[in-house]
Amino acid sequence: MIRLTRGITTAAALLALAAAPPGAASAQPTPAAPPPSPGALPAPGALPTPSPGSRYGDLDLPEGWRIDGAGGALQLVWTSPEPVPMGDARVEFHAGDRLLGRPVAQPDGRTFRLALGDNRLQEGTRLRVTAGGRSLDAAGSADSARVRPLSPTALPTTPLPANAVDPGTPGRYRTVRGEYALKSVTLPGFPAPVEMRATVVGPVDAPGKRPVALFLHGRHSTCYTPGSEEIDGSWPCAAGTRPIPSHQGYLQAQRLLASQGYVTLSVSANGVNGQDHSAEDGGAQARSSLVRHHLARWAEWSANRSAAPSAVRGTSSADLSRVLLVGHSRGGEGVNRAALDSLYAPPAGQDGYRGPVRWKIRGNVLIGPTIFGNNPVPDVPSATILPGCDGDVYDLQGQNYVDGTRGVGRGAALQSALYVVGANHNFFNSEWTPGQAKAPAMDDFSSEDGADPVCSPGAPTRLTARQQQTAGATYIAAAARLFVGGDDRVRPLLDGSGRRAPSADPARVLGHAVGGHRTPAFLPGSSVSVSGPGRLCAQVDPDEARACLSPDAGGLSPHFAFWETSPEPGRDAVALRWERPGAPVVVRSARPVSLAGSTALTLRLIVPPNSSGTELDIAVTDASGRRAHLGRTGVDGVPGSERTTSYWAREVRVPLSAATRAGLDLKRIAALELTPRGRAGSAWLMDAWGWRPGTPAVHPAALARVDVGRLTVAEGDSGVRTYRIPVRVSGKGSGQVRLFVPRPDSDEVTTRTVTVRPGQQDIDVSVDVRGDTRYGYDTRQDLFVKAVRGTVVGAHRGGVTARNDDAMPKVSLTPVADDVTEGATLTWRVTLSEAADADITGMAAFRPVTDGPELSSADVDRSWLEERFGEAPDPAVSLSELSKEGWGVMFSIPAGETGTEVSVPTAADGIAEPTESLRAGLSTFDESWEPLPGPEFTGRVRDLHQVPARPPRGSTTGSS
Repeated sequence: MIRLTRGITTAAALLALAAAPPGAASAQPTPAAPPPSPGALPAPGALPTPSPGSRYGDLDLPEGWRIDGAGGALQLVWTSPEPVPMGDARVEFHAGDRLLGRPVAQPDGRTFRLALGDNRLQEGTRLRVTAGGRSLDAAGSADSARVRPLSPTALPTTPLPANAVDPGTPGRYRTVRGEYALKSVTLPGFPAPVEMRATVVGPVDAPGKRPVALFLHGRHSTCYTPGSEEIDGSWPCAAGTRPIPSHQGYLQAQRLLASQGYVTLSVSANGVNGQDHSAEDGGAQARSSLVRHHLARWAEWSANRSAAPSAVRGTSSADLSRVLLVGHSRGGEGVNRAALDSLYAPPAGQDGYRGPVRWKIRGNVLIGPTIFGNNPVPDVPSATILPGCDGDVYDLQGQNYVDGTRGVGRGAALQSALYVVGANHNFFNSEWTPGQAKAPAMDDFSSEDGADPVCSPGAPTRLTARQQQTAGATYIAAAARLFVGGDDRVRPLLDGSGRRAPSADPARVLGHAVGGHRTPAFLPGSSVSVSGPGRLCAQVDPDEARACLSPDAGGLSPHFAFWETSPEPGRDAVALRWERPGAPVVVRSARPVSLAGSTALTLRLIVPPNSSGTELDIAVTDASGRRAHLGRTGVDGVPGSERTTSYWAREVRVPLSAATRAGLDLKRIAALELTPRGRAGSAWLMDAWGWRPGTPAVHPAALARVDVGRLTVAEGDSGVRTYRIPVRVSGKGSGQVRLFVPRPDSDEVTTRTVTVRPGQQDIDVSVDVRGDTRYGYDTRQDLFVKAVRGTVVGAHRGGVTARNDDAMPKVSLTPVADDVTEGATLTWRVTLSEAADADITGMAAFRPVTDGPELSSADVDRSWLEERFGEAPDPAVSLSELSKEGWGVMFSIPAGETGTEVSVPTAADGIAEPTESLRAGLSTFDESWEPLPGPEFTGRVRDLHQVPARPPRGSTTGSS
């Protein structure tokens, strides 16, 4: 059991298991943030202007950042200079290497708000905002300039050999297109119903029942105003706007498959896109439910065609025992979850579809997918398309649909990764492509100078939209032909055999894979040791000495994409670095491995982007010491720049015939040697496998399924109550998962591996909630899990949230110096009725004076004005005019204290003038972000030569 105790002022956790080294993790704040305060944003209709920097208490905030709110409603706010398009990658706030959480986008498209909860910010900590590993608040890391420039040698002059069969060739069947719209469905956690709409393209003259391909688009804007550039992410669409038809964007691939005999449908998911910001899993379960609702209807129509819509009746009959799912971006994660849910039933309370499973998923195609849950389904074949110029899911995290399946299931399902050089994220969907889309669209890859050598339009490696869509259709058809049709002749296009489909030319599509007829040999981890000019390295670790890829390397690797925490145990590789040729790197297994029955040893090796001609001699040694040199292999890096994620593994193979001739015992191979034959260089070994040709039959294993839930409780007024984080283990058999328990308000994450069995309480994480009567923050204790062996994970994250149930203290104000001569400081004291366990912040907003001249921006200290308001207006304006833009004098009373001062430093201008005054209203905000109006107060400033004629007047003492 893991027991955690919630303290009075912070949610400190006492973990009863060995602590891991500190890393980049924290309790993730609640996804949904309260609506913005009217006093914290510009006037209606105006766009916020990013501040050149602001302060919160003693904390200096960088440009574009501010803190709004009070107590449990305290929010960290970032405003982009330009609109941030709605996309699939999650926007994340970081403090240094620590993930603070995922903010909620505001309607202006530029402002992002994160409820801070019990997170603390410290002076000197670098705030960052990222999406899919890409920095949104900086032009790019200077370190990235270390990527080797693209040179002609990085561009092969000879294309890969053509495959014997080209799946991009249209078939013999005529096709027909239609559309159906059914009654919307209600999905858990989504207040608005989600549409049941799809575009159908199928053959009209194909005999018998035909296999099915279902397409699901990703997260994109949902609504547009015809005749304008206006788009938004609302749902349902407002009057005068139309839904963006994202589901109509895959017609080229649908027509190709239909001509080859497939019945295809492309599902609309705007209703999910418009509401998934509040979903802890980013909408994966909702998308799965939507997919399975459609499949259930098709199963009904297959049994009773007369009940089907005309668009369905117009095509050949569908065979629901042969289904391919195709998902783009978050749609990729959605169809992965749909395949998982079809094999291993999800908890009824989390699922939006509860009917029988009357279909069989034979394979998935995932295009630029997200993988927030890091939970690939291991025993369903997949092909993951990684766009080399992806400007949305920039870190190409979908690589883990391949890497993350190793050792989890039976290993027979082929898991393929296809790196498409020069492809961006959006153009795989024609409705996201400028010049083809009905609604406004954009190229998601952008560089400020417009001169990226790999990805800028017009670069030799950059694909046009038509070329990219043709390549996508071809490789979708390749996956259909292998996974559904069982045609092994197309396997070399998907499994790293180095073949190309001429119909996709000039696209350069590179492949590697795990699974299929591969036998695990050397998988870096705790069971291997490394000697020579190499080391076992951590794929995700803030410690540069442990990390595989140094920040100074420039660029990113899809294999090393950040998940929920850093360091992340269980993800390793072998890093090779040599200064001269000839010194072997020896990778030794703790126990001998078997290569019996394999014809080759296949390795996945990363070399730096744009490099060419890295040569390695490959040798193996058996348990008795006999050694065989298998051959020499050359590896080229993929084209890349400082703006791409291009440290990607190439698959190379060497035959095992030399080992057989040398008499090695292939059942007991003890070591692998990699000897560099070139000058100084570097490489990374992801894994090595025994390989033989062919595609084995896939039979999904009976696995245990783990789902984590969330429990929300009131803290109470006294005593300690213990709650258990809800975890459900279902399915069959037993397996292992890795638990991650972040300590709230710290970088510490505790991990351990647990064996789980259906129906048992093998995962026991308890949280002690201590009641009190003081106002404070809501607190969260999170838990997230990841499959290790013999399990699948549905809902990977959950926890216990303790809600603050105490009222905010009342606020009063008294004057300290409210009648001063120019050059002095006006000051008032703000006092709480009692101390709170949360910082209380508020704002004094200036109002027009009702009697006499008003202080202007020229009458106050210029540096103070710039610090508080971001600028000193020229020409000067009245202070009340400044507050019309939504700004005021912020104040903060730290937790445990009862007061602070609000001050306005004035300036001596040497100009004879009458007495001037200010008038202001004090306000704070409650936990629902509703303003709590406080007292109004005034102050006066006299000319230097004037003497106060009477005691201070016009100030009030009041409370709120």
